This record gives sequence, structure tokens and C-alpha cells, in this order.
Amino acid sequence: MVILARTPVAAAGVSPARRSSPRVSQEAASPHSDPILPYLRSISRALEELGTGPQYDTATLDRLKCCVTECIAKYGDDYQYSTDPRLLKIWILYADATQDFPNVYKQLEDKGMFLENALLYDSYALYLFAAGKVIEADKVYTIGISRKAEPLDHLKKMHLAFLKQLERIVEEADVDAQPKPPKKQKHEPNVVHPWSLPTCNALLDTINDNFRNFSGYHKSNKVYYGKVALTSSLNVLKGKVIELGGRKYQIKGSTGNGAFAKVYKATVDGNAEEMVALKVQNPPFPWEFYMYRQLDMRISNDERPSFGYAHEMHIFSDVSVLVCDYLPYGTLLDVINSYLIVGRHMDEVLCMYYTIEMLNILETLHSVGIIHGDFKPDNMLVCYPSGDITEDTFRSEKRTEKNQGLSLVDWGRGIDLNLFPAGTEFNGDCGTSGFRCIEMQEHRNWTYQVDTYGLCVIVHMMLHGVAMSVEKVPKAGGGDEYRPKLPLKRYWNVELWRKLFSTLLNAPSNGSDVAVLRSLRSCFREHMCSDRQLVGKLSQQLAKQKASLCSS
Repeated sequence: MVILARTPVAAAGVSPARRSSPRVSQEAASPHSDPILPYLRSISRALEELGTGPQYDTATLDRLKCCVTECIAKYGDDYQYSTDPRLLKIWILYADATQDFPNVYKQLEDKGMFLENALLYDSYALYLFAAGKVIEADKVYTIGISRKAEPLDHLKKMHLAFLKQLERIVEEADVDAQPKPPKKQKHEPNVVHPWSLPTCNALLDTINDNFRNFSGYHKSNKVYYGKVALTSSLNVLKGKVIELGGRKYQIKGSTGNGAFAKVYKATVDGNAEEMVALKVQNPPFPWEFYMYRQLDMRISNDERPSFGYAHEMHIFSDVSVLVCDYLPYGTLLDVINSYLIVGRHMDEVLCMYYTIEMLNILETLHSVGIIHGDFKPDNMLVCYPSGDITEDTFRSEKRTEKNQGLSLVDWGRGIDLNLFPAGTEFNGDCGTSGFRCIEMQEHRNWTYQVDTYGLCVIVHMMLHGVAMSVEKVPKAGGGDEYRPKLPLKRYWNVELWRKLFSTLLNAPSNGSDVAVLRSLRSCFREHMCSDRQLVGKLSQQLAKQKASLCSS
């Protein structure tokens, strides 16, 4: 009994009773306010007697089954215990005892009990996984996360561990199924164009069933029903009210346009204090919403603000509308341009601050198997901390302020590596001038370089005020390496910047880059902590920058 062995009811805070009497009725009953307490004590004692070994005492096991069955029959749907985690653990034991977890889960769904408790979804998913029903297990985790079952961070970690274990099983199965090549034969990687139409359609078919489990997803097979077409110009839409999902959004202006999408800022239900961003796309494009929900599931609550939020997705036959957070301070590109307009470049301490933020973003992102695919300054919204930045900001591995630094948005080119076989490499071209990584320029395979090259370009723009060009030069120890053409200023921290460019512009096409990103981030953090004046100067520069952008 897998779940019995790993779900000790004693963990709920109930001390095991003496072993003098095995029967529930002989227990000294608790006051009338807690009639399940005798059952909890008997269950705890039975679990203790069973132990964790492979051999179970049949009589003890039967007694345990009778005890949990009797408790569920009497108090299983008692309103008094509808949110009591102790009863949920008894329900799980009952599911294990009856070997009918699907029916138990359905009963709890119908009763509306424990749907906000992560243990329900974790236990059921583990049951399904043990039964070989991995797709159903993944759906259960997804439902629990979409309902924000608590503790949510723990449920996300368990889901991620499940996905990694599943990936290892699939990888091992592939290895076992294939004849072993001769020792000298080179293994050819699986190569995919991630943004080609056939690949996108195949991926959408794969994940189609997941969408209905995502909170905030609304789909209609009809055209958009509003009086004003969402594809109209800003002049037509400005001031108009758009109704979606029972909420009214009044268009106030535009925050940016692309080849297929327009982004507007809008108030919600007439509240001028509540502003959102509406991303209108023609033809409809649900992929970005899928990527946002993957971020919700895989990234911890501390780091989650660095990746933007999508609240709802409305799909029509002719257009889609993504409802996202609106941040009022513009993009990192706006910040860079604000310095160029007055004939200056960003101060080096600000460049370091944003570089640390970007390294942290990519380290977090790549560690959960996601590639952004369009890493550029106009896709990073600027955030400002509520107070001054201190040395602890850089000493701590965890965020001390959720609204600090940058928030990476626009996930239309996002790549979920979990949807591809392990070791897959990519060969598509992003087509974005100035942000095509070296591998794209030379028609070679790439993976994480599409993001890390973008980071190098942004750093170059912050330091020099212009886009980056690279050249291939001989290395001192032999061989060649890629470097930016423009030299570093001698009054900068040349060693740090040189290490960043040298490492990221010459990364291998496969294998995780998380350790490399963490190491680079650590170097910059140590430098910021080495001089208290640097941190003070940074706070002053951020305050000045914020005031300048707000007034413009």
C-alpha cells in the first residue's frame, strides 16, 4: 500500500495512543467537539505497528482498513471537517485501502471538499503515476496548480520533480529501445525548427486538451461579437469599451505594436486605478497563454514576478485577446534610449544592476526547461523597488523585493523543452535583426544561445549605446573565439565584462547553461558588495531614472 506507507496521520499533530486496545470504541473519546480524534489515534497506532517494511501484519492492515472505512462512512462529508487536513489524510488512506482513488477523487470534487489543498492533487497524481497513467497524473497537477492549491510552491516543486522523473524514464526507454551504436559512431541530435508552422501546429495539437484546465481560458468558435472590431486602429478604439468575460475594458492608449499583435492599456470596469494590458492578435494565438501557465506552474512565487502575468485569454475565430499585467514605467529599451536622447550612456553601476537581473531571469528560466526565444530590451518591462536597494539585495540568493529590476514579457516565441525529446537542438532563425545568435548567423544548431546572445546584445547596448557586432579572433592558448568588435572602456570593470562576453558568446550548443549563468551572476554580485558606495550610487541612479521617465 504505497500511500499508507508514506502518509502517517500522526503527522497531523496527533500523538499515537498506547497499544493496550486496538478498537476505536474502547478509546477514551475526546470532547464532543472532535469525534474523529479516537479514529485518528487508532489509525496512528495501526500505522506505527505496520511500520515501513515490505511485510505487513494482515490483522493490523485489516483493522486499519476497517477504521478508515468506518470514519469516512460517519464523517466523510461532515461540514465540520470540510477543511480539516486530518480528514483529508483519512480520505487518502481510504482511497488506498479501497484501491479506488479515482472514485474517491470524484467524490471530493462533487462535494467540493479539499479542492484548495495541495495534498489531494499530489497524492492522486502519485497514484496515477504508479499506475502508469502519466498523462492523467500531469493533468491532476495542472488542475491543482490552476486552483492555486496550498501550499502552492510545494505543489509546483512536486509537479516539476514529476516532469523531470518522467523525462528520465522516457530517455532511458529510448536508450533501451535503440540498438547501441558502435563506439566510434557519433550520436546525431534531434533537430527541430521550433517556430515553423508544422512544428507549431503539432505542438498545439499536443497540448490542446490542457487549455480547458487552465484558469482564465475562454474559447468561442464565433467571431468577436463587439460593436467595434478589435483589429481597428487606435484612433477608432481609443475611449471605446470592450466587454470580455463579463468585464468591461476601456481602451486608453497603445503600448506597442508588432507584425501580428497590438497591445493596448485599458482600465477595468471603470476603475481608473486598475489598469491592464490587452494583447490583440490576428489570427488567434493561444500559445503565449500556454507559456504563461507553464511559468505559473514551474517557477517559485519569489521569482515569478520577473516573468509577467497573464490573467485571461479570450479566443474567437478571428482574433484572440490576452489580458496581462500593465506596468507603467516602460521597457528597458525606453531606459536605454532616454540616456541616448541627452547624449549619454547608462552609468556602469546601472548596467551591472540590470545585468544581474537578466542573468537571474535566464538562470531561473532555463533551470525549468523554458527558453524565451525573443530576449530583447523591448520585451523587458522596468520595475522599481519600493525602497532603497541595500547590500543585502546582492548578498541574498532570494529576492528581497518583488518589484525590483525587470519583468520579461511577450512569450509568443517561448520554447517548452518538455515538449521535445531530451537533447533536442534547434535550427530556426528568429529573423530579428541584431539578435540572431552566432549559431543562427552560421546556420548551426542552437538551444539556450538564442537567449544568452540576446543578453549580450542588451549589455552591449547599455554600455555603448549601440547594437553589438561580433568578430572571430584567435585565442592566446590556441583556437578562436567570438568577441564584440567595440573595445571596452578602460575605466570600466574590464575583467568582469570581458568574462561575460567571452563565456556567453562561445557557449556549446547543448547542455544546461544554468551553472554558468549562476557563476557569472555571482561575480557581478560580489563586485556590487565589494564597495558600499556602489550600492548607494545605484539607489541614486534608479531614483533619478524613475523620476526622469515618469515626467517624460
